[in-house]
This record gives sequence, structure tokens and C-alpha cells, in this order.
Amino acid sequence: MTREENLDTIFRDGRTVILPIDHAVAIPVTGMEHPFDLIEKTNPYVDCYVMNLGLAMRSSDLTLGKGVCLRTDAYNTRTTGKGAGSIGLWGIDTAEMIGAHAVMNMLYPHAENEDAIMQYCADLIHTSLDSEIPVIVEALPYGLGQTDKYTVENVKFATRLAAELGADVVKTVYPAGASVEEFQSIVEQSFVPLVVLGGAAMGDDASLFKMVENAMKAGAAGIAIGRNVWQHQNPVAVARSLAALVHQEATALEALALMKESL
Repeated sequence: MTREENLDTIFRDGRTVILPIDHAVAIPVTGMEHPFDLIEKTNPYVDCYVMNLGLAMRSSDLTLGKGVCLRTDAYNTRTTGKGAGSIGLWGIDTAEMIGAHAVMNMLYPHAENEDAIMQYCADLIHTSLDSEIPVIVEALPYGLGQTDKYTVENVKFATRLAAELGADVVKTVYPAGASVEEFQSIVEQSFVPLVVLGGAAMGDDASLFKMVENAMKAGAAGIAIGRNVWQHQNPVAVARSLAALVHQEATALEALALMKESL
């Protein structure tokens, strides 16, 4: 596939619903004990999966026709003495070997070890220039789970940094309490497609759907929501509602109504 074809596999009609299932390298997880079953059940509503190498190699029969994004680092919250953890593992050559459509790597601006992480991202992007594999950079100020640092100003800098480094797509957070106009200012200055992550499971469908509705109104190209799907008591139903928000321009209220149909 060409680079454009790989991106088109991920972005259906220019928008995407990405299901990250790569968390087991970062945190102890529940809800993802049976990843193959999860993929099979959510497939009708998901455009792309973010996976670590082991799962990507063993689920290729289930992900035919879907985008596969290889996680190239082991990101974690347990690194001591060096700030936010991002350990570079794989490269573009590995993604090509398994037929992935993209790669994803963390970027932690303002973290104590931002120099090493930034250089790994730069090297990954540089290598991708001689390939057909696009790079998605997950840009989070200071580190994973540093929600008090996820201000509009900090997220705006992080996303612009990722774009300036040469990322094809940026994945980032919707700052808590940000207005549609504030998030629109983040989207517009990133100059590459931006997808919004979900973070820790909210346990609140209305808040999740409103965040996604606002992000899409602001010009986001899609979502990359994991724990709020597979830690939900009804992962298939929430995936269906998220797909409606992204691809059908449903409102948060309409997405909630879809959830009730599944009860």
C-alpha cells in the first residue's frame, strides 16, 4: 500500500474510530483479558486498532480490512529517576514486516527525559520518510496521566511540537473543561489530523459522549478511545455509539439513546 492508502484504511471518509488495546505494556489492566474476542465483537464499529507486536502478529486474521497501528514503544508510569517512561522498542521495518498501516509512539513535552523521547520520535519519523508507513505521535504534556498539566496551553504546544517533528497524525487529550472554541484552537494550529484519546475509564457515558461530540465539532479527525470501551460493562454498545458520533455526526444525546437500545 502507498502512504495515502494506509491512511485511508485508518481514516474512513476522513474520520476514524481507533481502539487502542496496547495498554498491557503500561499499566495493569482489566477488561482486556480476552483481546481476540474483544476485536471480533467491536469490529463492526472500529476502523483501526493500536496493538503491541505480539497481539498484532496473532490477530491478523481478525483485523483484515481494518487499520493496524503498531505501538513502537513501551510507555509506562513506573519509570523512576527519569520522569515519564517511553522505551523505544520497534521501528518502521517491524511495522512493514507485519503489514501494519501505521506506527504510534509517545511524546512527552516538559518531561524530565523529553530529550531522549523527542529524539526517538524524530528518528522514527526520519526512517518513515523512506517508507509508506505513516507515524502517529501521541503527545501528552509531562507524561501519562498528568491530567493537572493537560491545560489548553500545554496541549496546544504538545500537538504543535508533534506536527513540527513531522508526525502524520497527532493523538492527544481533550483538556478538562475546555470549550469547543478552545479545542478548535488546538486543532487548527496542529496542521495535521488530530485524534482525541479517552484516558482512564470515566464510568459516565454522558460525559464521554459530550467530550467526543465537542471534539468533533472542533474539527478533530476522530478518536482513539480504549479503556472507556473495553472496561465498559457493554463494550460493543459504547463502540457503536462512538462510531455514530464520529461517522454519523450524532449528538451526545443520540449516542446515549443508542446505548439504551442495547439494554
